[in-house]
Amino acid sequence: MKPAGALTIAGAGLAGALLATLLARRGWPVEVFEKRPDPRARGYEGGRSINLALAERGLDALRQAGLQDVVMKQAVMMRGRMVHPLGGEPMLQRYGRDDSEVIWSVHRGRLNIALLDAAEAAGARIHFNQRLEGVDFDARIARFVNDHDRTRREQAFTALLGCDGAGSGLRAAMAPHVELGESFEPLGHGYKELEIPPAADGGFRIEPNALHIWPRGGYMCIALPNTERTFTVTLFLPNAGEPGFDALPTLADARAFFERDFADALPLLPDFERDWTNNPVGVLATLRLRHWRLDGRAVLLGDAAHAMVPFHGQGMNCAFEDCLALDRHIAAADDFDAAFAAFEAERRPNAEAIQAMALENYIEMRDRVDDADYLLQRQLEVTLAGRHPGVFLPRYSMVSFTTIPYATAFERGKVQRQILVEATRGRASLDEVDLAAADALVRERLAPL
Repeated sequence: MKPAGALTIAGAGLAGALLATLLARRGWPVEVFEKRPDPRARGYEGGRSINLALAERGLDALRQAGLQDVVMKQAVMMRGRMVHPLGGEPMLQRYGRDDSEVIWSVHRGRLNIALLDAAEAAGARIHFNQRLEGVDFDARIARFVNDHDRTRREQAFTALLGCDGAGSGLRAAMAPHVELGESFEPLGHGYKELEIPPAADGGFRIEPNALHIWPRGGYMCIALPNTERTFTVTLFLPNAGEPGFDALPTLADARAFFERDFADALPLLPDFERDWTNNPVGVLATLRLRHWRLDGRAVLLGDAAHAMVPFHGQGMNCAFEDCLALDRHIAAADDFDAAFAAFEAERRPNAEAIQAMALENYIEMRDRVDDADYLLQRQLEVTLAGRHPGVFLPRYSMVSFTTIPYATAFERGKVQRQILVEATRGRASLDEVDLAAADALVRERLAPL
């Protein structure tokens, strides 16, 4: 399609700002409405949140938007998982072969600001303090309200694009008009954030170029580095039970829990009491929809269509891929109905795949990273990847270091996982594995990528 008429985006978070940049660069008039104040004037009000892990899919989108250099100046490299077993020495498990295969820790607020600046530079108009209150889809009028002064405004739209997160106002407005098939599946676990400050000399207190994990079987802590030489620490714990957040009603209970299960982490948290008191328990859930669009009038993407738990670090990366795909389909189609249909057909299977992999990765991170069978399978995985380039690629590598569709990575990962299980069954070390037999399984079950 050639640009004609205004495209209206609900939400100026990460996905909304990137999508605005991409569409405005193609010549579309773009109006963006965000319920929060402008973070550049008021300071970032997104609240404390799990650090973002930027991987190849997200980097690919930033490159296409011309933002890679700006963002990478604010990023900290993470080579792998630094596993802190209970009572043992930390050990680094690399994500990839070398420093060409890493992920990056980025600050949500600063990234959002960089994307907002880029969207406005491309020609998009961004309106803050504007929450989507309702939509007249027949008249193509969106109604917004300012929750600070209660003023209202109406916006005519050619198409309405929903980038307004898991609590999407556009999704709620669409629900009476299309069978979305919405399901919201709480994980039953929550999270609470703490902070490791810089050391006395201003440096990092622990290894900076790693994602730190304290796995405890059923629950865990992680820590991601920041450019300020701090770490954002996140405790993931069941909401109920023992241990669980409901079993920690007082500061004394929380400290005793950390002294027992995270004794090596607690000295790194001098403001433990303040952080525990001030930072609420966050919700973890998976949002699934059977339909993302209302013919050619509205479409959902990012968390508004497929919110996921954060354990593969792919929520932002997946949303950025959505933006690239929607921009591409709008450019290629004859009308918005065709564009939105093609977008949903491409992206929904991939979103469902990464949602499933994110749930699986929680179990791996909290239960398996210090397990002997898992470590042996990881060794064999690396070995087979070297013996069969272009055929056997670890699932984590497919997800994080390539733009291979998530659905492809998910299905090939199942096959590869079975090969690893069969080849290592009853074996205690890599020396005991029959590599010739493992090679045969790879050749038999996997086609070249």
